[in-house]
Amino acid sequence: RMEGRGSYALPTGTEYRGALRDGMFDGEGELLFPNGGTYRAVWHRGVPTQGKYTFADGLEYKDKKWHYCDGYDRRFYTEICSGLKPAGISQLTNLDPPRKIPVGCYDCGDGFYNPETRVIVDYKLRFLRNADDDEHEWIIRTCRKAWDETTEHKPKP
Repeated sequence: RMEGRGSYALPTGTEYRGALRDGMFDGEGELLFPNGGTYRAVWHRGVPTQGKYTFADGLEYKDKKWHYCDGYDRRFYTEICSGLKPAGISQLTNLDPPRKIPVGCYDCGDGFYNPETRVIVDYKLRFLRNADDDEHEWIIRTCRKAWDETTEHKPKP
């Protein structure tokens, strides 16, 4: 079994770096996610006892008094750090420019969702999971969708 300090790559692309004991995460260690996020924690027999998640852009998640992108403050983290852009060129996502979504698909946060196949793939187009009915409805209702038709600016005559 794994023992001491080291790293372990999971099949999902997530990597653990830190202390290992009897084949389990035990002590200080971090999970590095393919999307750039990290979860640093103190582990006991494979279970985190205390930890902190940091998004790829540096925003730290707080489980209490979390006001990021809620109904009261809808700014993205980059807008909080750098200020809002002028009217007409607002950000659609925290990334600027936003990811290009494949036609007919939705950007659901951890990848793209195709409602015809009900499959979610990561941003490198690798399979993540099949969406159940609840997740399908949530994505259709709330997530950003690629345009179904091409639009172009038409100057006034």
